[in-house]
Amino acid sequence: MWSVVSASELPVQERFDWFSDTLSREVVPTALSTARPAEFQAEAAVLDLGGLRMATLGFSPLDSRRTPALIRRGDPGQYQLGLMRGGTASLAQQRNECEVGPGDILIWDTSRPSDVRTASEDGLVRLAMLQLPREAIPLPTDRLAQLLARRIPGHEGVAAVLTSFVNALENHGGQCSPEQLRQLGTTAVDLVAACLAQHLAAEDRLPAEVRTRALLQRIHAFIDHNLADPELTPSAIAARHHISVRTLHQLFRQQGEGESVQARIRRRRLERCRADLARPALSAQPVQVIAARWGFSGPSVFSRTFRRMYGVSPREFRELSGRA
Repeated sequence: MWSVVSASELPVQERFDWFSDTLSREVVPTALSTARPAEFQAEAAVLDLGGLRMATLGFSPLDSRRTPALIRRGDPGQYQLGLMRGGTASLAQQRNECEVGPGDILIWDTSRPSDVRTASEDGLVRLAMLQLPREAIPLPTDRLAQLLARRIPGHEGVAAVLTSFVNALENHGGQCSPEQLRQLGTTAVDLVAACLAQHLAAEDRLPAEVRTRALLQRIHAFIDHNLADPELTPSAIAARHHISVRTLHQLFRQQGEGESVQARIRRRRLERCRADLARPALSAQPVQVIAARWGFSGPSVFSRTFRRMYGVSPREFRELSGRA
């Protein structure tokens, strides 16, 4: 589950020092400065994923500097990958420098000096961060150095799949068991490695099992993005990912925990319909409209499939949700 802390529980004059101490102790030793310490706000949450951690941070604009002396004081030997949620950041490391905004991804190395400047026009800078052991990324260190302090757009290619995964982890990771979180940690490493390899044109340097697991995650994201399309079929999915239908089915048998391609499409459509049926704002929409929105071919097929999955008809579920 998430471990959550907030500066709002402290007196105003202690908040900046508290956040500085917490960041140096829980992430890496770093020298922070801010223009308005008396107005400083901060909050943080951490989720343990086995061999790595995910953190979500919100803080007033500040500058951060990691010097050789601070590296000697403490270095976890990590690559840290940040997904910007709000505000902007400027990062300098390894003779590279970039500026990023909401939706962008950036990566830095805790063993190298760095300078970060952040800003926000509407309050807090917000960031989701993965803390990854350096040895977990199966790419050469000298190649990865090319991506330090480089902006990676989070809306295209494997980076978009990684962004969707981080979003889902932030929203639902607290509901997972420790074993499930360890599995999700493995998936996170695979997607980070695939994302970085794509930007280095080095996909062939990844182990075969990493490429396979990352491909499956890309397929899962493609399915979720196209659930509304009634033409979403194994043939269409295979063609989009440049593999044969047979390979697609083999991939699901080997990596998909026993769920077939068609079963995943059906389950994800049902989950979206169930969520819409439970929303009070959509209570006036006919059931068949909701079913069609998520790709079901007709109301009778949807009703039978929904009852088989959840034990009640769509209308009964909507009534029960309304009473609840």
